[in-house]
Amino acid sequence: MSNREIFDQVSDMEKQIGELYEQLGDLKQRLSELLEENHRLAMENHNLRNHLDTIEGNEETANKENTSDDKKRKLPSEGYDNLARLYEEGFHICNLEFGSPRRNEDCMFCLEFFDKTK
Repeated sequence: MSNREIFDQVSDMEKQIGELYEQLGDLKQRLSELLEENHRLAMENHNLRNHLDTIEGNEETANKENTSDDKKRKLPSEGYDNLARLYEEGFHICNLEFGSPRRNEDCMFCLEFFDKTK
């Protein structure tokens, strides 16, 4: 084997190692993004479960306090509760932008819906 062939082989190996190193960097970046997304989703899930537990606790307390008032007053329907929950989670419930994110601001059309249902 000549010196030139050995040099060419070493150059090819160096090129392959460089490509593998680049792929490894890309995989590391993607893994980092996935870990961040997983953490964000786990925190969001935790917060939603706490929120749901709070809502359920409030409903149980309200049901105990309002057992005599149930006959006098009509409670909001399940659909209304679902829309209120969606609004609290940051989504529009108005007919103009239903289901789209609210971007941490109140929507007067969504709030008008709540006024109509009272």
